[in-house]
Amino acid sequence: MSEKSAFDVIVVGAGPGGYVCAIRCAQLGLKTALVDKNPRLGGTCLNVGCIPSKALLHSTEVFHELKEHASAHGIVCKDLEHDLSALMKKKDGVVDQLGKGVRALVTKKGVTCLEGSARILANGEIDVEGKSAGKYSANEIVIATGSKPVELPFLPYDGKIVVNSDHGIAFDRVPQKMAVIGAGAIGLELGCVWSRLGTKVEIIEFLPEICPQLDPEMSKVARRIFEKQGLSFRLETKVASAKVKGEKAILSLESSKGNDSLTVDRVLVAVGRGPCTDGLGLSEAGVEMDDRGRISVDHCFQTNLPGVRAIGDVIHGPMLAHKAEEDGVACAEILAGQSGHVNYDMVPGVIYVDPEIANVGLSEKQAKDRGIEVRTGSFPMAANGRALATGATDGMVKVVAEAASDKLLGVQVVARGASELIASAVAHMEYGGSSEDLARTIHAHPTLSESLKEAALSADGRGLHSI
Repeated sequence: MSEKSAFDVIVVGAGPGGYVCAIRCAQLGLKTALVDKNPRLGGTCLNVGCIPSKALLHSTEVFHELKEHASAHGIVCKDLEHDLSALMKKKDGVVDQLGKGVRALVTKKGVTCLEGSARILANGEIDVEGKSAGKYSANEIVIATGSKPVELPFLPYDGKIVVNSDHGIAFDRVPQKMAVIGAGAIGLELGCVWSRLGTKVEIIEFLPEICPQLDPEMSKVARRIFEKQGLSFRLETKVASAKVKGEKAILSLESSKGNDSLTVDRVLVAVGRGPCTDGLGLSEAGVEMDDRGRISVDHCFQTNLPGVRAIGDVIHGPMLAHKAEEDGVACAEILAGQSGHVNYDMVPGVIYVDPEIANVGLSEKQAKDRGIEVRTGSFPMAANGRALATGATDGMVKVVAEAASDKLLGVQVVARGASELIASAVAHMEYGGSSEDLARTIHAHPTLSESLKEAALSADGRGLHSI
């Protein structure tokens, strides 16, 4: 094997976890290669996930705001229309620009990019098929191949009528009626996108309420807001069977209220994601997996096979881009002899609807289920001055603190800009801060962030701007 083909580290998969891991490895002086079958780096997140969906969400938010609320601002909009092709073109432009940026960044950092599909061999080598075909060796191989949408056995994807999130960001026309199976982040986000453009959207959820990571009161607040926006929900409802007939899908539904059927133009299946490990040759190489198909690793991301590690969506933990990035950095630092670490209790979750939904740490229910006595505080966005001035009064903030020590255990936010607000909560919780620490932090006035301070104050019965 030529010297050119040998590396200190080969990272397989160029999503947020993989390319960040490769960059950090290169920064630490390790000769690093990054392998991906897609010539545009960035993985699911950049190509068909986080980035394009957020571009669509923003564009449709602008349209919805003008259509529904412009008059309240003294703005007159007559005969307002949307151009779906132009909207998609903008989304594609954002993806293309970021893809070029990631490629330039990785290359400038000194990482060698290999294009093709990789297969893990048992001797510290990978076999690449594609443009960069050949065998490559490394002291360490890091698997970062991400995740893919889960498919329901009785409702296979056809990409036209029955779709997943990859398809749901690229419709060529606005469906008249769409069913969304699953009221989590993906279902809510794409449901909102198409609802704003005129689709009648019904979201079917097996659980009693949407967003199970939130306390029931917060979930209920969020659902009622979305119902006001035009979304319909069928809770505690199971899709028993389905069939595609012509250009329609017919779903058979079961709930405590009885059986029903629903006929729609599109079915978006958003019941979760699973690790993407197909074709990597893991079984043949002897890499152990858990009962959910994830690669088993220890606290150093090490698999049972020496010289093979794994990060991101293919291992335990939330399937989130920012979690994968932190995995990538920690793994790279461990490979360089440093002490990389990820605090999985402090990974925030965000649903980018309007108002946004964000949370970190434990909910009140989760804390009580663990036998922890807590104090809570909440604050409605309707009492926030900036929210009133900008028409963002829907939602609330909730703070959960340990009763004995006042240590912050969790924060939940349903508010416009929640994705940005949650960062200050994470910062306080990362160093073990208390609700009093958050309450005594000076927040600029008028800002939406004051709602965090007020919720923390109310946890101790000291709320200043709430009754």
